[in-house]
Amino acid sequence: MTATPAGSNTVNPFIITDSAAELIGFLIDVFGAADVPEARTADKDGLILHAELRLGDSLLSLADRKPDWPFTPALTRVYVDDVAATLARAEARGARIVTRPTDFFGDTLARFQDPSGNLWWVYRHELAAAQDWSSEESSDDWSSYSTPELEYIHETLMEAMSSLRDPRTR
Repeated sequence: MTATPAGSNTVNPFIITDSAAELIGFLIDVFGAADVPEARTADKDGLILHAELRLGDSLLSLADRKPDWPFTPALTRVYVDDVAATLARAEARGARIVTRPTDFFGDTLARFQDPSGNLWWVYRHELAAAQDWSSEESSDDWSSYSTPELEYIHETLMEAMSSLRDPRTR
């Protein structure tokens, strides 16, 4: 087992973004994340060098993108209790809904792009209907599982990924 500091998980996302303070507020409103104020560090230029949010049992770190750093959108998956309510809060804060709530192997999946250009996968795990992968035959091609729902999920991902643009150059 890998040693991790108290309050951290083995994997902890770090998002570099324009306007980190705005994204922090967005994530607090949309997901109910909790700010960890003692972790907030400003750099000499006034930009956020490090901030932390608690989101469920996870730790999410954020920082402002420096003027000469490339655009690196985050692609993050979050499990929630109510997908529709989460999307409504995100949309009210300026997010673009990419994938409406859709059945995904017994779970519910949706996606949105936040105002900073990051793409969020929002899931509700349905325990009773969860897919049992142990009996599935292996296939290199996802289309062997194709359904209208999976086609929609795939198409909206392709559109969202091809439309990712640096907010500074829009």
